[in-house]
Amino acid sequence: MTGGQHVVRALLEHGVDTVFGVPGESYLDVLNALYTERDRIRLVSCRHEGAASFMAEAHGKLTGRPGICMVTRGPGATNASIGVQTAFQDSTPLIVLVGQVGNDMVEREAFQEIDYRRMFGQFTKWVAQIDSAARVTEYMNRAFSVAMSGRPGPVVLALPEDMLTELAAPQDCGTIQFPQAHPAPDAMASMRALLAGARRPLMIVGGSGWTGAGLDSLARFANLNGLPVACSFRRQDLYDNHHPQYVGEVGIGINPELADAVRNADVILAVGARLGEMVTGGYTLLQSPVPKQTLIHVLASPEELGRVYQPTLKIPSGLDAFADAAAGQAPLDAAPWRGWLDALRQSYVRYTEPPANSLRMDPARVIVALREALDARAILTNGAGNYSAWAHRYYRFSHPRTQLAPTSGAMGYGVPAAIAAKLRHPERQVVCLAGDGCFLMTSQELATVKQHRLAIVFIVFNNGMYGTIRMHQEVNYPGRTIGTDLCNPDFVAYAESFGVPAERVDSHESFAPALTRALDSGSPYLIELSLDPEVITPRSTLTSLREKAQLAAS
Repeated sequence: MTGGQHVVRALLEHGVDTVFGVPGESYLDVLNALYTERDRIRLVSCRHEGAASFMAEAHGKLTGRPGICMVTRGPGATNASIGVQTAFQDSTPLIVLVGQVGNDMVEREAFQEIDYRRMFGQFTKWVAQIDSAARVTEYMNRAFSVAMSGRPGPVVLALPEDMLTELAAPQDCGTIQFPQAHPAPDAMASMRALLAGARRPLMIVGGSGWTGAGLDSLARFANLNGLPVACSFRRQDLYDNHHPQYVGEVGIGINPELADAVRNADVILAVGARLGEMVTGGYTLLQSPVPKQTLIHVLASPEELGRVYQPTLKIPSGLDAFADAAAGQAPLDAAPWRGWLDALRQSYVRYTEPPANSLRMDPARVIVALREALDARAILTNGAGNYSAWAHRYYRFSHPRTQLAPTSGAMGYGVPAAIAAKLRHPERQVVCLAGDGCFLMTSQELATVKQHRLAIVFIVFNNGMYGTIRMHQEVNYPGRTIGTDLCNPDFVAYAESFGVPAERVDSHESFAPALTRALDSGSPYLIELSLDPEVITPRSTLTSLREKAQLAAS
């Protein structure tokens, strides 16, 4: 077998049925092997490597198994790096296979040559180059093991051209196990004792690597003990938002009352959440290095524990294993914090109901229309931008893996993530939310949508600017805006040029009927929302931000 055939055989043995990529001459033998197995592995050929890597990363989020991305050397690898960095920050299992110059050309700055170990080393779990066809199976096994073990993340393997055509005897991959660390009994006893003494406990759930069974166990633990549960930034689908113990998202645009609750909690049980910048309000909700709150921190990777905050109790454990152990403990007396829980839940409900206003197009009303119309298992995707603040605040998730959004803050994620979601779950509703700037970063993938006949609904929030940056400009340099105005196409005509039906909506009252038409169409569909540029966040207008900044400066 050639090295390329070994690569494809390893993918098959590891259960891979979908590969995302852009074909390149540097890995022709892999493509040839995929042709032979085209009935068993679907190759989704994309229009840009960045979108392909986003799709593979989203696939990893949805399945809990490594998404697979194949790109060519040099420009292909650099384009794909955005998905690798997203997988690293989002703790998503991902394997990127990159073409490479032949071994006889290494270190000559040959055509499109890059040293991938140096390029990807800072934002991957492992980077390697397979120089011998006889070792392809070994490297592929390790790639799957590393991507899935501990804190999941990305692996990059470089495939030299001459290795891919080299012959080597077939090898079986065998069975790779992904053992979880289990929490120590004394740690669980200590956790129980700390919670028993609490009056204002708060559990913050986040991270990746969860299974449905693990989340069921976690919910059972929370329910038995009457704990208020918040989800970390863009992990809102980890706990049923309709449950009376769910109290909101700890992320950007946090409910001020929930932020106060984090500050004033006497015990915080953080399960899976890394407590990075977004979850801690820029490292202000918890004091570093030793929080004033009693912090119990549960993570799969011991090296992450104590990275920023020194917990009172560190519990290195697989998340499912922790949840199972916690659910098996005797329930605590929740009476001391029942009033605390009720107040936090009522605050969440108030915060997620839009206030009355005179806006012609209120993004909050759009999101409420979505939450009323979509199935409970519908999948929502988005990239980065102020438009997403309305979705995070007003939408309510009830099932795991229904929110696909980058905690890395990458723009352009929503469109490719929606494609990955619809390919994986063709029977489910998939809706992509995107700002006008965010959408155009990967909108060429409408061609991929049409090619695969994917009935995705795209909702474009068009305010004619890079809204997040404009907001920060007005806050920090009021009236001195530059580089943030956008010259957009006619989004309806643009979508229709790909064969995607589209319409423009200029009021939130008109949105619900348009959404019904889109969902009933049985085809991809785009709805453009014409927004007033003044409406910059759920709380503020551009003018109010500018005037406040000018007043502070005077």
